[in-house]
Amino acid sequence: MTKSKNPETIALHGGDYRSDPATTAVAVPIYRTTSYQFNDTGHAANLFALKEFGNIYTRIMNPTNDVLEKRVAALENGLAAVTVGSGQAASTFAILNVCQAGDNFISSTDLYGGTVNLFTHTLKKMGIECRYADPSDPKNFEKLVDEKTRCFYAETLPNPYLRVFPIKEVSDIGRKHNIPLIMDNTAAPVICKPLDHGAAVVVHSLTKFIGGHGTVIGGCLVDGGNFDWTADPKRQPLFNEPDMSYGGAKWGEVVPQLTGANVSFAVRARVCLLRDLGAPLAPDNAWGIIQGLETVPLRMKQHCSNAEAAVAFLSKHKSVDRVIYPTLHKGEIGSRSKKYLSGGNGALVGIEVKGGVEAGKKFIESLKMFYHVANIGDARSLAIHPATTTHSQLTEEELLAAGVTPGYVRLSIGIEHPDDIIGDLDQALNESGKPGLKAVS
Repeated sequence: MTKSKNPETIALHGGDYRSDPATTAVAVPIYRTTSYQFNDTGHAANLFALKEFGNIYTRIMNPTNDVLEKRVAALENGLAAVTVGSGQAASTFAILNVCQAGDNFISSTDLYGGTVNLFTHTLKKMGIECRYADPSDPKNFEKLVDEKTRCFYAETLPNPYLRVFPIKEVSDIGRKHNIPLIMDNTAAPVICKPLDHGAAVVVHSLTKFIGGHGTVIGGCLVDGGNFDWTADPKRQPLFNEPDMSYGGAKWGEVVPQLTGANVSFAVRARVCLLRDLGAPLAPDNAWGIIQGLETVPLRMKQHCSNAEAAVAFLSKHKSVDRVIYPTLHKGEIGSRSKKYLSGGNGALVGIEVKGGVEAGKKFIESLKMFYHVANIGDARSLAIHPATTTHSQLTEEELLAAGVTPGYVRLSIGIEHPDDIIGDLDQALNESGKPGLKAVS
Protein backbone atom coordinates (compact mmCIF):
# COMPACT_ATOMS: atom_id res chain seq x y z
CA MET A 1 0.00 0.00 0.00
CA THR A 2 1.46 3.36 -1.05
CA LYS A 3 1.70 6.17 1.48
CA SER A 4 1.99 8.75 -1.27
CA LYS A 5 -0.33 11.75 -1.26
CA ASN A 6 0.26 12.40 -4.95
CA PRO A 7 -2.76 11.57 -7.16
CA GLU A 8 -0.55 10.36 -10.03
CA THR A 9 0.84 7.64 -7.75
CA ILE A 10 -2.43 6.87 -5.94
CA ALA A 11 -4.25 6.30 -9.24
CA LEU A 12 -1.81 3.49 -10.05
CA HIS A 13 -0.94 2.11 -6.62
CA GLY A 14 -3.71 3.19 -4.21
CA GLY A 15 -5.31 0.56 -2.00
CA ASP A 16 -3.66 -2.73 -1.11
CA TYR A 17 -3.53 -4.41 -4.53
CA ARG A 18 0.02 -5.15 -5.67
CA SER A 19 -0.51 -8.27 -7.73
CA ASP A 20 -3.11 -11.01 -8.11
CA PRO A 21 -2.65 -13.41 -5.16
CA ALA A 22 -3.51 -16.42 -7.33
CA THR A 23 -1.25 -15.69 -10.31
CA THR A 24 1.00 -12.74 -9.29
CA ALA A 25 -0.35 -10.86 -12.33
CA VAL A 26 0.33 -7.13 -12.01
CA ALA A 27 -2.68 -6.02 -14.06
CA VAL A 28 -5.98 -6.29 -12.19
CA PRO A 29 -7.90 -9.40 -13.36
CA ILE A 30 -11.59 -9.39 -14.23
CA TYR A 31 -13.33 -11.73 -11.82
CA ARG A 32 -16.32 -12.89 -13.85
CA THR A 33 -18.09 -14.81 -11.14
CA THR A 34 -21.38 -14.60 -9.34
CA SER A 35 -20.43 -16.69 -6.31
CA TYR A 36 -17.53 -17.65 -4.04
CA GLN A 37 -16.67 -20.99 -2.38
CA PHE A 38 -17.01 -20.94 1.41
CA ASN A 39 -14.39 -22.74 3.50
CA ASP A 40 -17.03 -24.50 5.58
CA THR A 41 -20.49 -23.90 7.07
CA GLY A 42 -19.08 -21.86 9.92
CA HIS A 43 -17.25 -19.57 7.50
CA ALA A 44 -20.43 -19.08 5.47
CA ALA A 45 -22.48 -18.30 8.59
CA ASN A 46 -19.91 -15.77 9.82
CA LEU A 47 -19.89 -13.94 6.49
CA PHE A 48 -23.67 -13.65 6.37
CA ALA A 49 -23.79 -12.54 10.00
CA LEU A 50 -21.04 -9.94 9.37
CA LYS A 51 -18.86 -11.56 12.04
CA GLU A 52 -16.14 -11.50 9.41
CA PHE A 53 -15.85 -9.83 6.01
CA GLY A 54 -15.26 -11.56 2.70
CA ASN A 55 -16.79 -12.38 -0.66
CA ILE A 56 -20.34 -13.73 -0.67
CA TYR A 57 -21.95 -12.75 -3.97
CA THR A 58 -20.95 -10.31 -6.72
CA ARG A 59 -24.11 -8.27 -6.24
CA ILE A 60 -22.53 -7.14 -2.97
CA MET A 61 -18.79 -7.36 -3.59
CA ASN A 62 -16.25 -8.53 -6.17
CA PRO A 63 -12.42 -8.62 -6.14
CA THR A 64 -12.13 -6.49 -9.31
CA ASN A 65 -14.51 -3.91 -7.88
CA ASP A 66 -12.62 -4.01 -4.60
CA VAL A 67 -9.44 -2.73 -6.26
CA LEU A 68 -11.36 0.13 -7.89
CA GLU A 69 -13.15 1.00 -4.64
CA LYS A 70 -9.94 1.22 -2.65
CA ARG A 71 -8.19 3.34 -5.26
CA VAL A 72 -11.06 5.81 -5.61
CA ALA A 73 -11.32 6.06 -1.81
CA ALA A 74 -7.58 6.76 -1.61
CA LEU A 75 -7.82 9.36 -4.39
CA GLU A 76 -10.53 11.20 -2.42
CA ASN A 77 -8.75 10.82 0.95
CA GLY A 78 -11.64 8.65 2.15
CA LEU A 79 -11.67 5.43 4.17
CA ALA A 80 -13.92 3.20 2.08
CA ALA A 81 -15.92 3.18 -1.14
CA VAL A 82 -18.83 1.24 -2.64
CA THR A 83 -19.21 0.94 -6.41
CA VAL A 84 -22.62 0.81 -8.08
CA GLY A 85 -23.98 0.52 -11.60
CA SER A 86 -24.11 4.23 -12.48
CA GLY A 87 -23.63 7.73 -11.14
CA GLN A 88 -27.40 8.07 -10.84
CA ALA A 89 -27.48 4.92 -8.70
CA ALA A 90 -24.75 6.45 -6.52
CA SER A 91 -26.83 9.59 -5.91
CA THR A 92 -29.90 7.48 -5.17
CA PHE A 93 -28.06 5.21 -2.74
CA ALA A 94 -26.46 8.19 -0.99
CA ILE A 95 -29.89 9.61 -0.13
CA LEU A 96 -31.56 6.28 0.68
CA ASN A 97 -28.70 5.42 3.02
CA VAL A 98 -29.72 8.23 5.38
CA CYS A 99 -33.36 8.97 4.52
CA GLN A 100 -36.59 7.00 4.81
CA ALA A 101 -40.25 7.87 4.26
CA GLY A 102 -41.17 11.02 6.20
CA ASP A 103 -37.62 12.42 6.13
CA ASN A 104 -36.24 15.34 4.15
CA PHE A 105 -32.88 16.48 2.83
CA ILE A 106 -31.62 19.80 1.51
CA SER A 107 -30.00 20.07 -1.89
CA SER A 108 -28.26 22.85 -3.76
CA THR A 109 -30.30 24.32 -6.61
CA ASP A 110 -27.23 23.96 -8.86
CA LEU A 111 -27.71 20.37 -10.06
CA TYR A 112 -27.60 18.09 -13.07
CA GLY A 113 -31.11 17.89 -14.54
CA GLY A 114 -31.41 14.13 -14.03
CA THR A 115 -30.63 14.56 -10.34
CA VAL A 116 -33.29 17.26 -10.03
CA ASN A 117 -35.81 14.87 -11.55
CA LEU A 118 -34.75 12.09 -9.16
CA PHE A 119 -34.96 14.36 -6.12
CA THR A 120 -38.11 16.27 -7.05
CA HIS A 121 -40.27 13.49 -8.43
CA THR A 122 -39.02 9.94 -7.86
CA LEU A 123 -37.90 10.31 -4.23
CA LYS A 124 -41.05 12.29 -3.48
CA LYS A 125 -43.09 9.22 -4.45
CA MET A 126 -41.08 7.30 -1.85
CA GLY A 127 -42.07 9.78 0.84
CA ILE A 128 -38.72 11.60 0.93
CA GLU A 129 -38.83 15.38 0.49
CA CYS A 130 -36.07 17.38 -1.19
CA ARG A 131 -35.79 21.04 -0.18
CA TYR A 132 -33.73 23.32 -2.43
CA ALA A 133 -31.32 25.98 -1.20
CA ASP A 134 -29.52 28.58 -3.32
CA PRO A 135 -25.79 28.04 -2.61
CA SER A 136 -24.90 31.65 -3.32
CA ASP A 137 -25.51 32.13 0.43
CA PRO A 138 -24.61 29.08 2.55
CA LYS A 139 -27.02 30.23 5.27
CA ASN A 140 -29.89 29.26 2.97
CA PHE A 141 -29.25 25.64 3.93
CA GLU A 142 -29.69 26.27 7.64
CA LYS A 143 -32.98 28.10 7.06
CA LEU A 144 -34.56 24.89 5.75
CA VAL A 145 -33.39 22.51 8.51
CA ASP A 146 -35.95 20.83 10.76
CA GLU A 147 -35.93 17.74 13.00
CA LYS A 148 -36.46 15.44 9.97
CA THR A 149 -33.54 16.76 7.89
CA ARG A 150 -31.00 13.95 7.36
CA CYS A 151 -28.37 15.32 4.96
CA PHE A 152 -27.22 18.11 2.66
CA TYR A 153 -26.41 17.40 -1.01
CA ALA A 154 -24.48 19.39 -3.62
CA GLU A 155 -22.18 19.22 -6.66
CA THR A 156 -18.63 20.57 -6.50
CA LEU A 157 -18.72 22.00 -10.02
CA PRO A 158 -22.37 21.98 -11.04
CA ASN A 159 -23.31 22.52 -14.63
CA PRO A 160 -24.48 24.76 -16.11
CA TYR A 161 -23.78 27.55 -13.60
CA LEU A 162 -20.25 26.25 -12.87
CA ARG A 163 -20.34 28.01 -9.51
CA VAL A 164 -17.97 26.22 -7.13
CA PHE A 165 -19.95 25.05 -4.11
CA PRO A 166 -19.09 26.50 -0.63
CA ILE A 167 -18.11 23.13 0.83
CA LYS A 168 -16.68 24.14 4.19
CA GLU A 169 -19.30 26.78 4.90
CA VAL A 170 -22.22 24.39 4.34
CA SER A 171 -20.42 21.49 5.98
CA ASP A 172 -19.87 23.58 9.13
CA ILE A 173 -23.59 24.38 9.24
CA GLY A 174 -24.41 20.70 8.83
CA ARG A 175 -22.09 19.50 11.55
CA LYS A 176 -23.66 21.97 13.99
CA HIS A 177 -26.89 20.00 13.49
CA ASN A 178 -25.24 16.57 12.96
CA ILE A 179 -26.20 16.67 9.29
CA PRO A 180 -23.65 15.20 6.83
CA LEU A 181 -22.79 16.95 3.58
CA ILE A 182 -22.80 14.63 0.54
CA MET A 183 -20.79 16.03 -2.39
CA ASP A 184 -21.03 14.93 -6.01
CA ASN A 185 -17.44 15.42 -7.17
CA THR A 186 -17.93 14.00 -10.66
CA ALA A 187 -16.74 17.12 -12.49
CA ALA A 188 -13.71 17.76 -10.26
CA PRO A 189 -11.75 14.58 -9.49
CA VAL A 190 -8.14 15.26 -8.47
CA ILE A 191 -8.59 19.06 -8.51
CA CYS A 192 -10.95 19.10 -5.51
CA LYS A 193 -11.01 17.01 -2.32
CA PRO A 194 -14.40 17.72 -0.68
CA LEU A 195 -13.65 15.43 2.29
CA ASP A 196 -10.68 17.63 3.20
CA HIS A 197 -13.09 20.58 3.49
CA GLY A 198 -15.60 18.87 5.77
CA ALA A 199 -17.85 16.84 3.48
CA ALA A 200 -18.80 13.45 4.93
CA VAL A 201 -19.47 11.53 1.71
CA VAL A 202 -18.39 11.91 -1.91
CA VAL A 203 -20.22 10.41 -4.88
CA HIS A 204 -18.99 10.04 -8.45
CA SER A 205 -20.34 9.14 -11.79
CA LEU A 206 -17.32 7.03 -12.72
CA THR A 207 -18.63 7.20 -16.29
CA LYS A 208 -17.23 10.70 -16.63
CA PHE A 209 -13.68 11.91 -15.95
CA ILE A 210 -12.48 8.93 -13.93
CA GLY A 211 -13.53 6.41 -16.60
CA GLY A 212 -12.64 9.07 -19.13
CA HIS A 213 -13.14 7.32 -22.45
CA GLY A 214 -16.89 7.02 -22.93
CA THR A 215 -16.80 3.23 -22.80
CA VAL A 216 -18.41 2.09 -19.53
CA ILE A 217 -20.96 3.32 -17.00
CA GLY A 218 -20.45 3.20 -13.24
CA GLY A 219 -20.76 5.10 -9.99
CA CYS A 220 -19.41 5.04 -6.45
CA LEU A 221 -19.91 6.36 -2.94
CA VAL A 222 -16.87 7.28 -0.82
CA ASP A 223 -17.13 7.31 2.97
CA GLY A 224 -14.88 9.99 4.44
CA GLY A 225 -14.80 8.33 7.85
CA ASN A 226 -15.00 11.80 9.38
CA PHE A 227 -18.64 11.95 10.51
CA ASP A 228 -19.98 10.76 13.87
CA TRP A 229 -23.19 8.89 13.04
CA THR A 230 -23.91 8.24 16.72
CA ALA A 231 -23.56 11.79 18.07
CA ASP A 232 -27.31 12.49 17.75
CA PRO A 233 -29.32 9.25 17.45
CA LYS A 234 -32.55 11.11 16.71
CA ARG A 235 -30.94 12.96 13.79
CA GLN A 236 -29.57 9.75 12.20
CA PRO A 237 -32.06 6.98 13.05
CA LEU A 238 -30.90 4.59 10.29
CA PHE A 239 -27.53 4.35 12.00
CA ASN A 240 -28.80 4.21 15.59
CA GLU A 241 -32.02 2.21 15.57
CA PRO A 242 -31.89 -1.61 15.43
CA ASP A 243 -31.89 -3.09 11.92
CA MET A 244 -33.97 -6.23 12.27
CA SER A 245 -32.73 -7.57 8.92
CA TYR A 246 -29.35 -8.02 10.65
CA GLY A 247 -30.44 -9.21 14.06
CA GLY A 248 -30.98 -5.74 15.47
CA ALA A 249 -27.57 -4.34 14.52
CA LYS A 250 -27.08 -0.61 15.10
CA TRP A 251 -24.86 0.39 12.19
CA GLY A 252 -23.28 3.40 13.86
CA GLU A 253 -22.06 1.18 16.69
CA VAL A 254 -21.42 -2.24 15.18
CA VAL A 255 -19.37 -1.23 12.14
CA PRO A 256 -16.56 0.54 14.06
CA GLN A 257 -16.50 -2.44 16.44
CA LEU A 258 -16.20 -4.94 13.57
CA THR A 259 -13.82 -3.03 11.32
CA GLY A 260 -11.91 -0.73 13.64
CA ALA A 261 -12.82 2.14 11.32
CA ASN A 262 -15.59 4.71 11.10
CA VAL A 263 -17.06 3.43 7.83
CA SER A 264 -20.67 2.88 8.87
CA PHE A 265 -22.00 4.74 5.83
CA ALA A 266 -20.11 2.56 3.34
CA VAL A 267 -20.90 -0.72 5.09
CA ARG A 268 -24.61 0.01 5.40
CA ALA A 269 -24.79 1.04 1.73
CA ARG A 270 -23.16 -2.23 0.75
CA VAL A 271 -24.86 -4.79 2.98
CA CYS A 272 -28.34 -3.22 3.00
CA LEU A 273 -28.89 -1.25 -0.21
CA LEU A 274 -26.79 -3.35 -2.59
CA ARG A 275 -28.19 -6.48 -0.98
CA ASP A 276 -31.82 -5.41 -1.32
CA LEU A 277 -31.90 -3.06 -4.33
CA GLY A 278 -29.11 -4.48 -6.45
CA ALA A 279 -27.54 -2.06 -8.98
CA PRO A 280 -24.02 -3.47 -8.65
CA LEU A 281 -21.18 -2.41 -10.92
CA ALA A 282 -20.30 -5.24 -13.30
CA PRO A 283 -16.69 -6.41 -12.83
CA ASP A 284 -16.00 -5.89 -16.56
CA ASN A 285 -17.05 -2.25 -16.15
CA ALA A 286 -14.98 -1.94 -12.99
CA TRP A 287 -11.95 -3.14 -14.96
CA GLY A 288 -12.65 -0.60 -17.71
CA ILE A 289 -12.91 2.22 -15.16
CA ILE A 290 -9.62 1.14 -13.56
CA GLN A 291 -7.91 1.75 -16.92
CA GLY A 292 -9.27 5.29 -16.93
CA LEU A 293 -8.49 5.88 -13.27
CA GLU A 294 -4.80 5.18 -13.85
CA THR A 295 -4.45 8.25 -16.06
CA VAL A 296 -7.08 10.64 -14.69
CA PRO A 297 -4.53 12.86 -12.86
CA LEU A 298 -2.67 13.40 -16.13
CA ARG A 299 -5.82 13.90 -18.17
CA MET A 300 -7.25 16.42 -15.72
CA LYS A 301 -4.17 18.61 -16.18
CA GLN A 302 -4.72 18.63 -19.94
CA HIS A 303 -8.50 19.03 -19.62
CA CYS A 304 -8.06 22.08 -17.41
CA SER A 305 -5.26 23.62 -19.45
CA ASN A 306 -7.25 23.24 -22.67
CA ALA A 307 -10.37 24.67 -21.03
CA GLU A 308 -8.45 27.77 -19.91
CA ALA A 309 -7.23 28.28 -23.47
CA ALA A 310 -10.74 27.82 -24.86
CA VAL A 311 -12.19 30.29 -22.33
CA ALA A 312 -9.61 32.91 -23.28
CA PHE A 313 -10.51 32.48 -26.94
CA LEU A 314 -14.28 32.37 -26.48
CA SER A 315 -14.30 35.46 -24.24
CA LYS A 316 -13.09 37.54 -27.22
CA HIS A 317 -15.16 35.97 -29.99
CA LYS A 318 -17.70 38.23 -31.69
CA SER A 319 -20.34 35.48 -31.85
CA VAL A 320 -20.33 34.79 -28.10
CA ASP A 321 -22.51 36.81 -25.74
CA ARG A 322 -21.23 35.27 -22.52
CA VAL A 323 -18.79 32.65 -21.27
CA ILE A 324 -19.51 30.69 -18.07
CA TYR A 325 -16.50 29.28 -16.21
CA PRO A 326 -15.65 29.00 -12.47
CA THR A 327 -13.01 31.75 -12.58
CA LEU A 328 -15.28 34.22 -14.39
CA HIS A 329 -17.82 34.59 -11.56
CA LYS A 330 -17.54 37.80 -9.56
CA GLY A 331 -17.11 38.39 -5.84
CA GLU A 332 -17.24 35.70 -3.20
CA ILE A 333 -18.62 33.06 -5.62
CA GLY A 334 -15.70 33.62 -7.95
CA SER A 335 -13.19 33.37 -5.12
CA ARG A 336 -14.36 29.83 -4.29
CA SER A 337 -12.44 28.42 -7.24
CA LYS A 338 -9.19 29.54 -5.58
CA LYS A 339 -10.31 28.17 -2.22
CA TYR A 340 -11.51 24.74 -3.31
CA LEU A 341 -9.84 23.92 -6.65
CA SER A 342 -6.17 23.09 -7.03
CA GLY A 343 -4.33 22.29 -10.24
CA GLY A 344 -7.06 23.53 -12.56
CA ASN A 345 -10.61 24.84 -12.77
CA GLY A 346 -12.33 22.03 -14.58
CA ALA A 347 -13.09 21.08 -18.17
CA LEU A 348 -16.68 22.32 -18.40
CA VAL A 349 -17.35 25.60 -20.18
CA GLY A 350 -20.70 27.26 -20.86
CA ILE A 351 -21.38 29.76 -23.64
CA GLU A 352 -24.29 31.88 -24.76
CA VAL A 353 -24.14 32.09 -28.55
CA LYS A 354 -25.37 35.34 -30.09
CA GLY A 355 -28.62 34.78 -31.95
CA GLY A 356 -30.40 32.66 -29.33
CA VAL A 357 -31.64 29.11 -29.71
CA GLU A 358 -31.33 28.84 -33.49
CA ALA A 359 -27.77 30.16 -33.51
CA GLY A 360 -26.91 27.76 -30.70
CA LYS A 361 -28.29 24.82 -32.68
CA LYS A 362 -26.40 25.93 -35.79
CA PHE A 363 -23.19 26.19 -33.75
CA ILE A 364 -23.52 22.63 -32.46
CA GLU A 365 -24.41 21.25 -35.88
CA SER A 366 -21.40 23.04 -37.41
CA LEU A 367 -18.84 21.45 -35.07
CA LYS A 368 -16.58 19.01 -36.89
CA MET A 369 -14.29 17.60 -34.16
CA PHE A 370 -16.49 18.03 -31.08
CA TYR A 371 -19.00 15.26 -30.56
CA HIS A 372 -22.66 16.10 -29.95
CA VAL A 373 -23.39 13.64 -27.13
CA ALA A 374 -25.02 13.49 -23.68
CA ASN A 375 -21.88 13.08 -21.63
CA ILE A 376 -19.05 14.97 -19.98
CA GLY A 377 -15.53 14.02 -18.98
CA ASP A 378 -14.63 12.13 -22.14
CA ALA A 379 -11.08 12.40 -23.47
CA ARG A 380 -12.80 13.78 -26.58
CA SER A 381 -14.32 17.26 -26.69
CA LEU A 382 -18.12 17.25 -26.41
CA ALA A 383 -20.97 19.74 -26.85
CA ILE A 384 -24.71 19.75 -26.08
CA HIS A 385 -27.73 22.04 -25.76
CA PRO A 386 -28.99 21.29 -22.19
CA ALA A 387 -32.42 22.94 -22.42
CA THR A 388 -33.57 20.46 -25.06
CA THR A 389 -31.63 17.41 -23.81
CA THR A 390 -30.08 16.84 -20.37
CA HIS A 391 -32.39 19.33 -18.63
CA SER A 392 -35.44 18.95 -20.87
CA GLN A 393 -37.59 17.40 -18.10
CA LEU A 394 -37.41 20.58 -16.03
CA THR A 395 -40.02 23.32 -15.93
CA GLU A 396 -39.15 26.84 -17.09
CA GLU A 397 -38.78 27.89 -13.47
CA GLU A 398 -36.51 24.93 -12.71
CA LEU A 399 -34.44 25.63 -15.83
CA LEU A 400 -33.82 29.22 -14.80
CA ALA A 401 -33.01 28.15 -11.23
CA ALA A 402 -30.46 25.73 -12.64
CA GLY A 403 -28.98 28.40 -14.94
CA VAL A 404 -30.14 26.81 -18.19
CA THR A 405 -31.17 29.54 -20.59
CA PRO A 406 -32.56 28.84 -24.11
CA GLY A 407 -29.28 29.71 -25.85
CA TYR A 408 -26.93 28.00 -23.41
CA VAL A 409 -24.44 25.49 -24.85
CA ARG A 410 -22.33 23.25 -22.61
CA LEU A 411 -18.84 22.27 -23.69
CA SER A 412 -16.78 19.51 -22.16
CA ILE A 413 -13.24 20.28 -23.28
CA GLY A 414 -11.19 17.20 -24.14
CA ILE A 415 -7.48 16.46 -24.26
CA GLU A 416 -6.89 17.12 -27.97
CA HIS A 417 -4.32 19.76 -28.96
CA PRO A 418 -5.66 23.17 -27.89
CA ASP A 419 -5.13 24.65 -31.36
CA ASP A 420 -7.46 22.04 -32.84
CA ILE A 421 -10.10 22.61 -30.14
CA ILE A 422 -10.04 26.37 -30.71
CA GLY A 423 -10.02 25.93 -34.49
CA ASP A 424 -13.20 23.84 -34.38
CA LEU A 425 -14.93 26.27 -32.02
CA ASP A 426 -13.95 29.21 -34.23
CA GLN A 427 -15.28 27.78 -37.48
CA ALA A 428 -18.54 26.64 -35.84
CA LEU A 429 -19.11 30.02 -34.22
CA ASN A 430 -18.48 31.77 -37.53
CA GLU A 431 -21.07 29.50 -39.15
CA SER A 432 -23.58 30.21 -36.37
CA GLY A 433 -23.45 33.92 -37.16
CA LYS A 434 -24.21 33.53 -40.85
CA PRO A 435 -27.79 34.33 -41.92
CA GLY A 436 -29.86 31.38 -43.05
CA LEU A 437 -30.69 30.97 -46.74
CA LYS A 438 -34.13 32.16 -47.78
CA ALA A 439 -36.20 30.20 -50.21
CA VAL A 440 -36.61 31.78 -53.64
CA SER A 441 -40.12 31.71 -55.02
